[in-house]
Amino acid sequence: MTTKFGMAQPVRRVEDPRLLKGAGRYTDDIVLPGMLAGVVLRSPHAAARIARISTDAAKALPGVAAIYTAADLKADGINPLPCAALVKNRDGSDQAAPPHPALADGAVHHVGDPVAFIVAETVKQARDAAEAIEVDYDILPSITDLATAMDKDQTLVWPEVKHNLAFDWEIGDKAATEAEFAKAAHITRLTIVNNRIVVNSLEARAAIADFDNTTGRWTLYANTQGGWLVKNLIGPVFGVEPAKFRVITPDVGGGFGMKLFLYAEHVLTCYAARKLGRPVKWAAERGEAFLCDTQGRDNITLGEIAIDADGKFLALRTRNIANMGGYLSSFAPYIPTYAGTGVLASVYGFKAVYANVLGVFTNTVPVDAYRGAGRPEANYLVERLVDAAARELKIDRIELRRRNMVTPEQMPHQTPVGKNYDSGDFRVVLDAACKRMDYAGFAARKAASAAQGKRRGLGLAYYLEATGGDPTERAEIRFADDGFVDVYVGTQSTGQGHETAYVQLTANQLGIDGDKIRIRQGDTDTIPVGGGTGGARSLYSEGQAILLTSDSVIKKGKQAAAEELEAAVADISFADGRFSIVGTDRGVDIMMLAATQRKKAAEGKPATLLDAAEVAAIDAHTFPNGCHMAEVEVDPETGMVELIRYSVCDDFGKTVNPLIVRGQVAGGVAQGYGQAILEHTVYDKSSGQLLSGSFMDYALPRANEFPDIEVELLEIPCASNPLGVKGAGEAGAVGSPPALINAVLDALIDDGVTHIDMPATPERVWKAMAMAKAA
Repeated sequence: MTTKFGMAQPVRRVEDPRLLKGAGRYTDDIVLPGMLAGVVLRSPHAAARIARISTDAAKALPGVAAIYTAADLKADGINPLPCAALVKNRDGSDQAAPPHPALADGAVHHVGDPVAFIVAETVKQARDAAEAIEVDYDILPSITDLATAMDKDQTLVWPEVKHNLAFDWEIGDKAATEAEFAKAAHITRLTIVNNRIVVNSLEARAAIADFDNTTGRWTLYANTQGGWLVKNLIGPVFGVEPAKFRVITPDVGGGFGMKLFLYAEHVLTCYAARKLGRPVKWAAERGEAFLCDTQGRDNITLGEIAIDADGKFLALRTRNIANMGGYLSSFAPYIPTYAGTGVLASVYGFKAVYANVLGVFTNTVPVDAYRGAGRPEANYLVERLVDAAARELKIDRIELRRRNMVTPEQMPHQTPVGKNYDSGDFRVVLDAACKRMDYAGFAARKAASAAQGKRRGLGLAYYLEATGGDPTERAEIRFADDGFVDVYVGTQSTGQGHETAYVQLTANQLGIDGDKIRIRQGDTDTIPVGGGTGGARSLYSEGQAILLTSDSVIKKGKQAAAEELEAAVADISFADGRFSIVGTDRGVDIMMLAATQRKKAAEGKPATLLDAAEVAAIDAHTFPNGCHMAEVEVDPETGMVELIRYSVCDDFGKTVNPLIVRGQVAGGVAQGYGQAILEHTVYDKSSGQLLSGSFMDYALPRANEFPDIEVELLEIPCASNPLGVKGAGEAGAVGSPPALINAVLDALIDDGVTHIDMPATPERVWKAMAMAKAA
């Protein structure tokens, strides 16, 4: 990597050689001296009372160190897992928040609910002991169907929570919205299902806890998306200050929101390590991950658009039923409420927006953030509605979108739900997408497919994302004795390429060879604060912190250079990694200057070290946006959907590394395709069992199902941060589901099919065509 071309270049990822050569270090790779193995015994029932647990026989088995149940945790004062994002009901009252114990206390509320924690010398011994535990369950009726969970006299997940209603929340001006609907010339209504997703990160979750009796501190190794959140949440569970925990996150193989949260296994390993005085490791198997990782999406939403006689959008009204599962995960209530509704206005000039969100308990695995976290659900609803309105009004779908888009002249634009868009030229991006996809030539391609007996469809979706996360971020730059520069960051890479982007940014600011820069992350002791990674926040948040810290390094460097060169600080300039006296050829390289100052300090002489740390205030978030277009062929005999072409035009502001950005978009599109076409989470309505509990029954997309994902980047700089960047990590998964389903519906429009829910499996597509034909 060369310093001169550090920014905006398609630099290959600096972390890849290490990872590809097998030098990555993941949580399950870590082995501590004397380490024990932990296994969780999980409930086989969706709802049941625990009448009796007998662990005597299991404890007597070889190698078993301990077996813990809820009674043990309660006796030692271990508190339930907290929900960090509770909301208020519409009437101002508190939402329902039943306790979420690390081990089921008297009853279980979903298949996979932890019942006991077994610790032994080996995993095999712990598993054998788990099978020897006797649990008497009084099986209860369960409810796993979101659509009927609030029905009168329905089975209750929690007896004290009426109608299974966790919360009844609203945002927007209801009266103003109803007034706009009252004068509408046309109203388009649509009820859609946003299907539940099993996250399935490449690396399963794991945790290793070690307790130091001398200091009374834990070290927790875990594959998180930022150890600071876990540290802050787990402290109160143990009734101690979070400072008693050091969380170390090594390499992470995918997170997608699911690895943000505090889990029961974090608590159980820490509890056991303190009780036994030895490190304890737990690592999930893939089948277990289906039952213990938070899942995503799972909404049923009614959406309505009010439109005037000129085809202009007046107002949007939604009622969303959002599945919480059996317990409230760390941020579960926030996802369908504040996160999701924040982008309901999308890129359109609605005069009013009103949203009512109902959070509902069911006897299923808890639901929380999944790539995009509420924003994909909102965008899916809006873009499905816009296409439906275009069909009903007989207005071209491109023209209807153009007619209603907020224009650059209206920026900054305040939406009816309180978001403030700083930049964007949505029509330019839309036009670029149409040109790239040859929208005008689609009719000929459709006819060619028809000649082969296939239905061809072109779908589009214009998405808008709102990035999120902590209001501050920290960076620290240290010049090390070995001649390298260490950059300590408060975000956490889970495979996105953070190291490369941060190296490019630091190299550009300080003029240092990128090969001499190391990115340090994932240790809450060496990095005291950090916002972690989520909400596509990393580059614009950490980037601002790196800029601020680099400025401090340069300021210190000017002082040190002035002393070395015997000049006034005001006469020192900095460029391309060199401090110079203005108007002369006298100067000193930044690396040499840093080394000189370190040597002075080591010798006890006065020195100005160049090391610096700063916390940047993140005053505004970003609004990445773009247009996805998908072209599909449907086989009417089988219902099979084939993706023929996929093109994206994105506005991510300034891009630090377009190669990484395109890769992020392609990965997001693949995940969106999985949800739209393949991934189907199915619970048995009578028993509450997860029927799609392995890859035998849960389909993930494969590489051979995709054409090249074409990504064009249109740089419309963000006005709210000095880098001009907009978050890119989640956008691919936001725009792809509506584009793909709109493409399927476009293919089937001549067959009379006007609606289909995700996933558009061959069976569903074939049935939709057959039902339309029969009608």
